[in-house]
Amino acid sequence: MRILHTMLRVGDLDRSIRFYTDVLGMRLLRRQDYPEGKFTLAFLGYGDEAGNTVIELTYNWGVDSYEMGTGYGHIAVEVDDVYAATDAIREKGGKILREAGPMNAGTTVIAFAADPDGYPIELIGRRS
Repeated sequence: MRILHTMLRVGDLDRSIRFYTDVLGMRLLRRQDYPEGKFTLAFLGYGDEAGNTVIELTYNWGVDSYEMGTGYGHIAVEVDDVYAATDAIREKGGKILREAGPMNAGTTVIAFAADPDGYPIELIGRRS
């Protein structure tokens, strides 16, 4: 068994695809409209779905926002340099929720950014 994807409901699919591709560097792997169900799915990731876990963005036609709730945590992305990654995200118009620095009660360098719908993305420094 393996994890295939994490699904997020988004209010503006094109805006979210731009964020995950232009800001976080993922690739759009596939996108499909489902007219009978009135929704569109887009799958993005750093590698193909056969060997990598990906993000599924679900756009329900006509729904432009969602309540985040208290149960959702975050998506984690490993980066070579958390400080450089936060600078790059900010330069591309992304929102930083927590600046780069050591995690609470630990030494791992992390930061948090938000996608256009407010979902937190944790940036974790690559371990040597």
